[in-house]
Amino acid sequence: MGALTERAAALLAAHRWAAGPTLVSTVASGTAAATTLVIARGAGAAAFGHFTVVLSIALIVTVGMLMSVNLVMFQELPRAEPGERPALVTTALLSTLVLGAAVFAAGLLAAAPLTAALGVDARTLAFALALALSMTLNQLTESFLRGLKRFRLVAWLKLAVAVAYLGTAVFCLLVLDVRDAEPYLVALIGTNLVFAALSFAGFEVRPRLWSRALARSMYRHGAYVTAIGALTAVAFGVDVIFLNHWAPRADVGVYSVYNGFPKRLLGVVFTDGVGLVLLPTLATLDKPAVMRRIARLGPAVFGATAVFSFAASTVFFLLMGGEYPYSLGLMALSALGIGAHTVFNLYQVALTMDGVRGARVLIGCLLAGTPLALGCQAAFIAWQGLTGGLVAFALTNLILVAVVVAACARLYRPGGTPAAVTGAREARR
Repeated sequence: MGALTERAAALLAAHRWAAGPTLVSTVASGTAAATTLVIARGAGAAAFGHFTVVLSIALIVTVGMLMSVNLVMFQELPRAEPGERPALVTTALLSTLVLGAAVFAAGLLAAAPLTAALGVDARTLAFALALALSMTLNQLTESFLRGLKRFRLVAWLKLAVAVAYLGTAVFCLLVLDVRDAEPYLVALIGTNLVFAALSFAGFEVRPRLWSRALARSMYRHGAYVTAIGALTAVAFGVDVIFLNHWAPRADVGVYSVYNGFPKRLLGVVFTDGVGLVLLPTLATLDKPAVMRRIARLGPAVFGATAVFSFAASTVFFLLMGGEYPYSLGLMALSALGIGAHTVFNLYQVALTMDGVRGARVLIGCLLAGTPLALGCQAAFIAWQGLTGGLVAFALTNLILVAVVVAACARLYRPGGTPAAVTGAREARR
């Protein structure tokens, strides 16, 4: 741990300039998360349940629209020569617009079988597709700004649209007395599109620079990460769809507060907090050593996150009102799930930072563990509804962590192991 601490300290010293943008970006993400809480309390459990179903479907669809091109931009734009960057941005943007529009149209054309499979109506599906397209553009344009190192611009834009979304939600609740999910979904779609439009001030698009070769290279580069994103979106998104099918919509809203809000806070910490130091540090460390450290730290991370989630969520529930009943038992189940989810996220980040080898290992683990996890979700949610969903979320993460730990213990051995040989072969390629 000493070497890791020294590297982290050195990285922080070299990147003090990032402190301001990181703080602003974290505040922006926290504001967006708080807005979700405001909507949950003001609109009521049933309306928030509808909001959650649309968001869950949109998150899954976004994977297919984006195809991890945003992650490719994080890597390729900083390495490209200044004269090459407009072609990269143009190709990524136009390709994503075409793919996103195609997925949107295909979803509408296939509305009948999709709505039957998802247990929603056509209007809900249309909102989910529109939200997915707006999120795709939001994430892609943000990746352009970050890849071009326009950190201050992206941080302040995120804060501006987050505050605008919060103000819109408060106005709808206190002035217009809106208790339906759709106006808040429209506002979320609108703020995503406004962010994307304002982002154009930070990069250059020249349609004539679009390149088929570049597009092919981008999608090939992002294929492994897309597979990971698709599998994790299913593993951690289908529970809401199952719950919407077998339980009242109000239970979906309550479940989202117990489970979805802590997950979102966890995402804020990983994305805008420790991620600044964690990701670059992991990229330069010996991967077998990283896996051993995570294995040793896993129980402590699990316990600390579970306790923090339990304590923080208790405070949130005091603010939520009678439609969101507080239960020590349900909160304990939620905390266990969030603790296990944090450990899984640590392994996911570490494996992703190991390039193709790590991506292949993680994909194999997800393919092995997800069917059993989905079976547990369906069985427990059909049997116990809200309580079953929280149990299933904890079991899903425990199953996936167990599979990942077993795989890493076998494949990431120090020196001369199959994993090391595989890594050497990948490096030579």
